Amino acid sequence: MKIAVLGAGAWGTALAVAAAQAGHETQLWARDAAQAAALDTARCNRRYLPEVALPPALAATADLPGAMAHGAAGLLVIATPMAGLRDSLAALPPGAPALWLSKGFEAGSGLLGHEIARELRPGAPCGVLSGPSFALEVARGLPTALVAASTDAALAARAVEAFHGGALRIYTSTDIVGVEVGGALKNVLAIATGIVDGLPGAGLNARAALITRGLAEMTRLGLALGAQADTFMGLSGLGDLVLTATGALSRNRAVGLALAAGRSLPEALAELGHVAEGVPTAAVALTRARALGVEMPITAAVVEVLAGRLAPPDAVALLMARGARAETVQPPPA
Repeated sequence: MKIAVLGAGAWGTALAVAAAQAGHETQLWARDAAQAAALDTARCNRRYLPEVALPPALAATADLPGAMAHGAAGLLVIATPMAGLRDSLAALPPGAPALWLSKGFEAGSGLLGHEIARELRPGAPCGVLSGPSFALEVARGLPTALVAASTDAALAARAVEAFHGGALRIYTSTDIVGVEVGGALKNVLAIATGIVDGLPGAGLNARAALITRGLAEMTRLGLALGAQADTFMGLSGLGDLVLTATGALSRNRAVGLALAAGRSLPEALAELGHVAEGVPTAAVALTRARALGVEMPITAAVVEVLAGRLAPPDAVALLMARGARAETVQPPPA
C-alpha cells in the first residue's frame, strides 16, 4: 500500500516507521524543507525521535502535493496537533481516504475531528487512529494495540491492512465519537494526575480515585455527545487514560508534575519542548460540557490551575471538599 503520513512530529514519525517496516511504500511529509532534508540525511528525527533510525524504505519529503498524491490511492494519515487538523483536512484531495492521529477539541469551535471532517469533506471516508501508545515505543517495535474508528468499514479495513501485524495490533470501531472523546479527555486527566502525583503527601490512593472519577467524567461527556458507553472501557478510553496518566513518557503528566512543583504554565511548557494537547483542550472541553449540562469537576479544576487562578494544592482540596453522593457515571434523572 502507498501511505503518506502528513506531519513529522514524534507520533507521525513513529507510525511512518511502523508502516515502512511493514513493507508499505511510505512517505513522511515535513512542513519545513530543512527538516525533511535533515530526516533524509541523518536517517532519524533528531528533534522528536532521535533514538530511532528511519528504515531505508521510508522517504521524507517537504512536497505536500506530492505526498498527498502518493497516499491518495492508499492511505493518508494526518499526524498534526489538533490545531492543524482543519487546514490539513481542507487540503486533502477530494474523496481521498484519511485517518488522523490528532486528539482534542478544536479551539474556538469546540469541535472534535470527525465534526470538522463532516463540515469540510461531507461523505469522504475518514476516521481516527487512537489508543494507548507512546511514540517511542511504537517506533522501537514494542507491543502496542490501537483502535481505528470510522463509520466507513472499508477505511477501517484499510487501516488494519496498513498497520496490523508484528508488534502492532489494530482493532476497529464504528464509535468515532467515543474514541475521539477518550483521546481528548485523557490528556486533560493526565495533567490532573500529574498534579496529584507531584504534591507531597497525596499518595497512590488519590491517584486511583482521580483516574477512576476522571473516567466517569469522560464517559458522561461522551454519552452526551452520542458515544457508546462500552467504548470508554476500551483502548481509547480506559487504556489511553491509564497510560497517559501514569506513564513516565507522558507529556501531559509531565505538565501536571511541573505545575505541582511550583512552575508556571509557560515554564512547564518550555521545559517540555513538545505539544501537550491537554493544555488547550481543557477549557474547550469544559465549555462544551457545560453547554450540554455535563458536570466535570476534575476538568474544571485543571482549567483553573492552568489559568493560574487556583494553586495545585487548593485544586485538590476543592475536589475533596465536594459533597457526598452516590457513585454514578451518568447524573440521576431530573
